[in-house]
Amino acid sequence: MTLTPQPAAGVCLHITSLPGSAGIGELGSAARSFVDWLGAAGLTTWQVLPLGPCGYGDSPYQPLSCFAGNEQLIELAELVELELLGRDAIAPLQTLPRDRVEFGQLLPARTALLHTAARRFRQRADRTLIQEYQQFVDTHDELWLRDYAAYRSLKSQHSQRQWLDWPREHARHRDALASLDSTQRARMDEVRILQFLFARQWAALRRYAHERGVQLMGDMPIYLALDSADAWSRPELLLTDADGRPQRVAGVPPDYFSNDGQLWGNPLYDWPAQAGDGFRWWRARLRHAAERFDTVRIDHFRGFESYWSVPAGALTAREGRWEPGPGDELFAALRSELVELPVVAEDLGIITEAVEQLRDRHGLPGMRVLQFDLVADEFSLAQLRPDTVCYTGTHDNDTTVGWFAGLPPDLQERVRSRMSGQGEPIHSAMVRTAFAAPCRLAVAPLQDYLGLDSSCRLNIPGTASNNWRWRVTAEQLDGRWCEEIAAQVTASGRSPRR
Repeated sequence: MTLTPQPAAGVCLHITSLPGSAGIGELGSAARSFVDWLGAAGLTTWQVLPLGPCGYGDSPYQPLSCFAGNEQLIELAELVELELLGRDAIAPLQTLPRDRVEFGQLLPARTALLHTAARRFRQRADRTLIQEYQQFVDTHDELWLRDYAAYRSLKSQHSQRQWLDWPREHARHRDALASLDSTQRARMDEVRILQFLFARQWAALRRYAHERGVQLMGDMPIYLALDSADAWSRPELLLTDADGRPQRVAGVPPDYFSNDGQLWGNPLYDWPAQAGDGFRWWRARLRHAAERFDTVRIDHFRGFESYWSVPAGALTAREGRWEPGPGDELFAALRSELVELPVVAEDLGIITEAVEQLRDRHGLPGMRVLQFDLVADEFSLAQLRPDTVCYTGTHDNDTTVGWFAGLPPDLQERVRSRMSGQGEPIHSAMVRTAFAAPCRLAVAPLQDYLGLDSSCRLNIPGTASNNWRWRVTAEQLDGRWCEEIAAQVTASGRSPRR
């Protein structure tokens, strides 16, 4: 089972949205404090968004690697403790806003500090830490770390341009690895060190969470980004031409997020070619995720049954068509790697009976989102399946307060009547309704627990700017909310069993 047998409650909050004084949420003390906050509130699952290094639009769903961690999430204060940075080095970051991430100011400053720390690592780290680092490299280099380090080194050399615009000798993976000079290899070493520091801090956070009864749920984009180490180093995975350019790209048809659908632009997989080696890359990807998380939500599960294929250069996703996905063959291969798949299927959008049957044949929990269900013509909370994660909303939705305010009066009345409790604040009523569902896990974004409005929305699908910036402040996470949430958890029978 990927869900706990007892009813439980959780929160969705990305690491970048944690409070702190270094310009962005980090993996260290702020994350551990949030785990303590979750424990006091009775919440036992913490769902985060993809942890990969961000590329286009600062989106965690367009990572530069499917395996690497986002080095910007490394806690800098710990690097000071390791004497890799001076105590005054991070002071300029403390002038940045604490309620949002200003990527334009943040990334150059943090990147310079991180590479300073990486250059000092071999001279200042003690023997035990050096040995841990070497073991990390030995474990991961062949699968992904060497290629990622080379990709980031070359991307830096070429002014962060996408690899398709690099000179031919670098755009071709094999040629590039054979021609790396000493400067490029030194940059690769820095990238490896930062990946080690990220992995070390994440592992410490996971241990801390487990000691306090909190499970960590990850999020895996189904597709990889064209501008990524994976696409550069493994072109055989993708339907691209000899130069690595896709002829057709990923997206979804028109849905409740967009009248034109969503044109993601990711290259599509060559599923027959991947089937030829038993889906080796996908098996490695899921195993890597299982080592990092207790459960992982795979975004756009629908694409495994059939996927929306759009001609490259199309202006909208309306021009796409459905193509058959890998289906049972892929999941049989994944089960050969991990007998029990730690997967939640994101089965939102246009879902057919065939998609539901694929999910059910492999025993995967699905998702329901109350912001969609409560305004539907027909809906009954009792009809939701136990083996499902019930959400108030997701990172792609408006906050519940903002969503409800934007509904016409007739739909507001419908929502209220289906939740009962007319005098209750809408966010509290929504959380209570999610907790009342028969689903074994109920999750709300932190914004919904705190009753925050649309100004705190994290992402608007189909837009490429001004997303992923919201952060909670330490002042917002006061004890009053813990008590209120804990009371709702207890009343719903979702309290953790000690």
